[in-house]
Amino acid sequence: EVHGGIGGACAGPAVIREARQVIAKGASRLLLLGTREQFGEAVPEGMTVVPISCQSEGALEVFIEPVQPAPRLVVVGRSPMAQTLTGLAQVLGWRTALVDGPDFSAADADEYSLVVVATQGHGDEEAVEQAIAARPAYLGLVASLRRGDAVRGYLADRGLPKDQLDRVKAPAGLDLGRTSHKEIAVAILAELVQLRAAGALGAATAAEVAAGEAPGEATDPVCGVAGAAEQARYPLGDGGRYASFRR
Repeated sequence: EVHGGIGGACAGPAVIREARQVIAKGASRLLLLGTREQFGEAVPEGMTVVPISCQSEGALEVFIEPVQPAPRLVVVGRSPMAQTLTGLAQVLGWRTALVDGPDFSAADADEYSLVVVATQGHGDEEAVEQAIAARPAYLGLVASLRRGDAVRGYLADRGLPKDQLDRVKAPAGLDLGRTSHKEIAVAILAELVQLRAAGALGAATAAEVAAGEAPGEATDPVCGVAGAAEQARYPLGDGGRYASFRR
């Protein structure tokens, strides 16, 4: 969603285009909109100069910062480990939900959720199958490597696609060897924090926003600025398409 606006026909589309990249990469960016001559030697390293040549001859500095929502963690199970993991995630300010295995369904998660199945042998297969249907950003099963393979094998026999089963991390969490249930919870949360910091959670969705859903680009023949290609209000050849900014 866009609330408000920045500048006119040149600045607004340029800022939106750069904002998509900020969302995809998860890194802030300072934009200098204008001509390099306007800024002269005052352009520090790391700043992005976006050339615009509107008749107003104005210049803008725009800081873009991605706002990352708190992760949503869904823990399936009622074991002491599941309760500990839920409590630790709440300390980090994460949105959490603790759901008993028989009560869990695909409706309890979505593509932005992190799901950890900790039913410990009580309906593991059913819980994992429901979690797969939600296509969460992360799906981990608290189980041994052998038990994880057995669950995936059972679900494969039920017809679940291999590419979806391969996304089930079992055992969930960092490998710390033999540990207590509290340490297992720490290991799982540490893995989730690590993946989030690396941009590995929901990265595909961000890329779709930045590239897949973004309109194509073209160069405005009036001011020479690259922008979103759309059906022009005032067609100028090329099949009636160019980067018109609704002048």
